[in-house]
Amino acid sequence: MATLISCGPGFVAKTLGLLSSRSLARCTCVCAAVRGISFSTSSGGPPKRPLTGYLRYAVQQRPAVAKQYPDVRIVEITKKIAQEWRLLSPEQKKPYQEAALAAREVYKEEMTIFKEQLTLAQATALKEEKRQKMARRRAIRKKRELTMLGKPKRPRSAFNIFMSEHFQEATGESMQSKMKNLFEDWSKLRISQKQVYMQLAEDDKIRYKNEMKSWEEHMVEMGREDLIRNRKKKTKPKKSVKAKGNKTKIKVVSESEGTEMPASSPGTGKSASRAKKAEE
Repeated sequence: MATLISCGPGFVAKTLGLLSSRSLARCTCVCAAVRGISFSTSSGGPPKRPLTGYLRYAVQQRPAVAKQYPDVRIVEITKKIAQEWRLLSPEQKKPYQEAALAAREVYKEEMTIFKEQLTLAQATALKEEKRQKMARRRAIRKKRELTMLGKPKRPRSAFNIFMSEHFQEATGESMQSKMKNLFEDWSKLRISQKQVYMQLAEDDKIRYKNEMKSWEEHMVEMGREDLIRNRKKKTKPKKSVKAKGNKTKIKVVSESEGTEMPASSPGTGKSASRAKKAEE
């Protein structure tokens, strides 16, 4: 519950915008007919998660709060509802929490029925989809954490700077069409015209480099070395490999003939004796 509140008013506001009092009544209604629902794989996916106690309260209070503050944005309305929820007593929260628990049990049963109807391939695909969702959530949480820690923004490219300057005046109804037209305009520019934006991009790279250096030093002071780029990994000492069978050749010079004979270090004595016999 506290986790949902801490997710930010924007998330809850989007949720409230999609829900209505009629959908709340459907969610809170727990009956035997709902328990008998069967989910087929062609029905569009698994059952939806039920609302928490806080979200049920928020959906119920949103029309009254919006009517009381007609000129306030939905984000601010959500903040007010969250403050009211925190001030409620346990007894006042109990009906919403009990309804959430009941809906949770129904959801578990529906999910069990849904999974029983899946084939192995469908179950694997559902598991992969869940893994991807969790990965996206972790990435969002990581990005939010870095933003709260004040990580500098990455440098912009020359085209991004050009696009930000001319986006308002660009032609096109949708964002995609505007970006497409801007890209065509950028392609038509001469090198001398692009050079201005390229220089701004180089300056932004220097800005990013300096800000990142200061930020990483601050992170080290905070004990967050895990956020530092290219951390030096502890290199394990390499095991010394003894050379096997590497015999050093020793030149044995014959006094009489002046010939050189190769010999190995372990058998130097034997080689010398062979050399003497050769001389005789």
